[in-house]
Amino acid sequence: MHKKSLAALLCALISVCILCGCTGGAKLDPKNPLTITLWHNYGGQMQKTMDELVDEFNMGPGREQGIVVSVTSISAMKEQEEKLALIAAGAPGAEDMPDIVTAYPGTALLLSARGLLAALDAYFTQDELSAYVPQFIEEGRLSDGRLYVFPIAKSSEVLYLNQTLFDRFSAATGVTVGSLATFEGIAEAAVKYYEWTDSQTPDVAGDGKAFYTADSWFNIAQVGLAQLGGEFVEPERLRLDAPEYQRIWDFCLPPALSGGYAVIDGYSSDLSKTGDIVCSTGSTAGILFYGDRITYPDNTVEQIDYSILPYPVFAGGEKVAIQRGAGMAVAASTPEKEYAATLFLKWFTDPAQNIRFVSSTGYLPVTNRAYAEIMERGGSAENPNIEKLLQTAIGMHSEYSFITAPNYESFTEISKEYEKSLKKAMQSGRQRVQSGEDPAEVSRALREGFIG
Repeated sequence: MHKKSLAALLCALISVCILCGCTGGAKLDPKNPLTITLWHNYGGQMQKTMDELVDEFNMGPGREQGIVVSVTSISAMKEQEEKLALIAAGAPGAEDMPDIVTAYPGTALLLSARGLLAALDAYFTQDELSAYVPQFIEEGRLSDGRLYVFPIAKSSEVLYLNQTLFDRFSAATGVTVGSLATFEGIAEAAVKYYEWTDSQTPDVAGDGKAFYTADSWFNIAQVGLAQLGGEFVEPERLRLDAPEYQRIWDFCLPPALSGGYAVIDGYSSDLSKTGDIVCSTGSTAGILFYGDRITYPDNTVEQIDYSILPYPVFAGGEKVAIQRGAGMAVAASTPEKEYAATLFLKWFTDPAQNIRFVSSTGYLPVTNRAYAEIMERGGSAENPNIEKLLQTAIGMHSEYSFITAPNYESFTEISKEYEKSLKKAMQSGRQRVQSGEDPAEVSRALREGFIG
């Protein structure tokens, strides 16, 4: 048999096997297909890939089983969560609950409390669930221990490095890429970079450039405490008084006061595209926003290369990173609809489909076999930056442990307030240092006020 024909036969057999899992007693009729509505929040290339996969399911496994997946809403996650909150509240004029929807555990908590979500455990065997990364499955279990949010693609954080700009800095100062493996190394490099760029215009004082920024300073504290053996988040409060937190503060404040960090309300990819930073920590899902060039203020353009490095670790700490990303929740409805929805989820997260999805988006796969297949074959992504990202993610998958954000309602506001307050301290402190105050004294005073 021809190799391509054999491969097609194997794919067909795999699809049939996927669609023959635990039925929970439900029966489907291919002659009378059942329509399953889907809401998701994927835009751009992610939407294109999702559309292609949904069409493929409908034309193949879905048609064989009697299932049609219909995408009825595509919107930003914030807008979608607002619509789901109205549904959960039973608000007049709220839309009908979709059969499948992308949701974070916090939103799923609201929906399940009102009996609007199906627990998925009955539709998966233990062998099926064991194929997935354990942390990804556990994140989808709510307070009753049952599985409500199924993983389809996840994200973590990595260090994005503009290798082109860094090589010039490295050649002049001797700072190595290896030193960026620790947060302390990044802090030291940031101060040196500001001084080095400032020295290039000796007739203009204080015009050095920032080296680094973080898309989430809160995540640095949350993950950093975990790396150092502590815990940052408790219900309703942050442990700013934890002994380990001093190291978080020392990473964040002094280099920012010295000009080595950029402190903004936007995303690091915006500054990277203008050459205003060299590296940043950010979500793997943001890879498509970095591009491959710098556009300078005078409109000249420079092609650049990126390196994608593992998430940094505080010196002496454990390799820990954050794991996040919405999953798919299934509406509580009829056994047939719930079963049909889970068949689609099984098919979508099979490595054949899941690798295609993540290889064009920057998200990470959700099964152990998908990670193994990417490692074995490499080159699965057409975009070279996504390929670098996937290879880095594979290494992190085997070497790091991952933490997830808590699910209680007030967590979002607590984390937002921390981010806002820390940025304010960084910005006001920088102004004080530029006015002539001693950086160490400014940092100490801000620290006392920050803890309260």
